[in-house]
Amino acid sequence: MAVTPPVCDFGRPAPEFVLPSTEGRLVSLQELAGPRGTLIMFICNHCPYVLAVLDRIIRDARELLVAGVGVAAICSNDAERYPDDSFENMKALARDRALPFPYLHDADQTVARAYGAACTPDFFGFNADLKLQYRGRLDASGRKPAQPDAPRELFEAMKQIAATGEGPREQTPSMGCSIKWKQE
Repeated sequence: MAVTPPVCDFGRPAPEFVLPSTEGRLVSLQELAGPRGTLIMFICNHCPYVLAVLDRIIRDARELLVAGVGVAAICSNDAERYPDDSFENMKALARDRALPFPYLHDADQTVARAYGAACTPDFFGFNADLKLQYRGRLDASGRKPAQPDAPRELFEAMKQIAATGEGPREQTPSMGCSIKWKQE
């Protein structure tokens, strides 16, 4: 089921976290924060919306890292009900796709709840002070990739944040599969 997250809550501080990475170590928000901004992405292994844009996410992350923006992805899905999103499968995806950023496991879903993540993919772009400036989509892609020349909305927003500390006021929300919450 497709879900659209709420619009950007400008200035909201990034919730702290320490999560295990697919590289076998614990990673904190402070550790991965970039000097010019930080991008936190909620993704997963099985979502068709994520799979449609994973190459673009990797491309943009590589360029943003060079520009001084820290980047990390978090999987918060219930791996018991969605085994494709298990930590072992996350490790395989990170290795097979040579992810240039930490891929973190939020097994108890506390980080997703703290951020208010709604779907995969869900993007949170913070400035150097870790204040939210972007909560929009990657580009016009949906379950299928947008045209190759589609505007790179997330990338351009993060470049603006890196340069000015502020994100664009006009943002189109992301759309994707709902976070697979654990049943209470």
